[in-house]
Amino acid sequence: MSLDRRHLLKTALALGAMQAFPGLTWAQARPLVFATFTGSWEEAHKAVLVPAFRKATADAQIVLDPMLSVDQIAKVNAARANPPIDVMLHDPGPALVAIGQDLVEPYPVEKSAYYKDLISEAQVDTGPAPFFQVVGLTYNPEVIKTPPTSWADLWKPEFKGRVGITNMNSTLGTGFMVEIAKMHGGSEANIDPAFAAIEKLKPNLAAVAANPGALATLFQQGQIDISPGNFNAIQILKAKGVPVEFVAPKEGAIAFKTTIHIVKNSPNKELAFKLIEAALSPEVQAKLMDSPYLIVPTNTKVKMGGEIAKVLAKDTDDLKKKFVFQDWKKINEQRSAWIEKFNREIKI
Repeated sequence: MSLDRRHLLKTALALGAMQAFPGLTWAQARPLVFATFTGSWEEAHKAVLVPAFRKATADAQIVLDPMLSVDQIAKVNAARANPPIDVMLHDPGPALVAIGQDLVEPYPVEKSAYYKDLISEAQVDTGPAPFFQVVGLTYNPEVIKTPPTSWADLWKPEFKGRVGITNMNSTLGTGFMVEIAKMHGGSEANIDPAFAAIEKLKPNLAAVAANPGALATLFQQGQIDISPGNFNAIQILKAKGVPVEFVAPKEGAIAFKTTIHIVKNSPNKELAFKLIEAALSPEVQAKLMDSPYLIVPTNTKVKMGGEIAKVLAKDTDDLKKKFVFQDWKKINEQRSAWIEKFNREIKI
């Protein structure tokens, strides 16, 4: 759905409510607006989370507005007194920014039926984490017969013109750059070695995608054969018949939690709470863990199984042992400058 169509839908729903209840203000009348991520996240939330929310709220109106975290923060910052978003979804870096800029409400932990069942890392009182994400290498097995084993494989000459990456506005893009920097002597505080490495990667680059959803589309269109990628996004592509596989690089796949937040000054705080409760529930997390979404759960009542247990980790303790967790507080200190530099310098 385009942004214009989403705006028209929100307007129509709000006007209908205001006609039925003349005392309502515009903010009170509009539906709950949930800023999810683009691509596979929007698909998963539309298919699983939204129906669970509607069931729990007697069909309350909700609109999904998919966008990157940086865009969510910009929209809320631009209208703090009457924010156009009620619930934000953030990876670690943007979550720290949103909290630091006082854009989110404390989560009402005492009211929550599920918060106590989350793993300790997911118990965040500014916004709990209903999901983990895992980033590794994705590739087309029909073209690449020998699975890649390292981030360094992206630089192999046989992949000239077939590599895709995302820009640094996305957590995927920044996380990837940090790992490349580490391989060349850098760190979360210094990714200059990654910029130098990407210059050398340019002959292999077919595309720099705007976001992970756009990167997935490039696989569908056959424009790329190998890239960094989110595990769950790849599973949705596989379910659609796209030839693509996921592998954890030997340096370690990147794992990070995704937190969900009630926006400060939202006129729909109670509905926002109910949406987040649905996201934390074992019923929703178990469904999202199954094919085709394969999103890693954080509720301890959900036992990891299927492809997640086979490919990633048999339980959350195993996940924490096997994967790389980056220091996003340190990354955030320079991330804005890095994004500007990336957008200025990394062109193909």
